[in-house]
This record gives sequence, structure tokens and C-alpha cells, in this order.
Amino acid sequence: MEELTLITPSVLFSAVSLILLAYTNRFLAYARLVRTLKDRYDHDRSAVTHAQIENLRKRLDLSRLMQVFGTVSLFLCVVTMFVIYIGLSLTAVWIFGLALLALIVSLGLSIWEIIISSRALEFYLGDMNK
Repeated sequence: MEELTLITPSVLFSAVSLILLAYTNRFLAYARLVRTLKDRYDHDRSAVTHAQIENLRKRLDLSRLMQVFGTVSLFLCVVTMFVIYIGLSLTAVWIFGLALLALIVSLGLSIWEIIISSRALEFYLGDMNK
């Protein structure tokens, strides 16, 4: 195995930063949607609006977890760079491995959230066809 250098975690550092930016944008879109659905639910307590709110609640939970695991990955990348800097190569490899695992979990949650979001849109469009 090749020695882990500062370049490897720093590349992941930039990728994770961009992913977190995308997650934040998605979260802001959810915040707008929550406000819209709340207003709609206050005026019309239909089963469709209630289902959309429940779906959105799941998506918000997943979004929170995506952000947590993404942030953990970013944090572990920074720790890896510090540990490489102080010369603890084997420890750096293990910490970087944990950073990769956290990123995998975050991306997996993102895929799950995308699937749920797609189903929500299909439900909404199906309701429009009625």
C-alpha cells in the first residue's frame, strides 16, 4: 500500500465541501416547501396535504443525517491531514478510512432521499391527473 499523503484527504475535503453545499441548498428548498405546505394545511386539511407533510418529514430526517455524516466525513478528513502532518501514518490511514465510510453513508442516504422525493413528485402528479 502506498503512503497516504496530504493530497488525498485534501481532494476528498473539496469534494465533501461541494456535497455539503448541495445538501444545504436542498435543505433550503425543503424549508420553503415546509412553509408552503403548512399554509396549505392550515386552509385545507386534505389527506393529500397530510401525506405530503409526512413524506417531507421523512425527507428532512434523511437530509439531517446526510448532513451529519457528510460533516463527520469532512471533519475526519481534516483530522487525517493533521495526523499525517504530525507523522502518524498508520493512524491517518484508519481515520481516512472512517472518513470514507462516513461519506459512503451520507451518499447512500442521499440516494434514499432522492428516491423518496421522486415518489413524492409522482404522487403529486398523480393527484393532478384526477
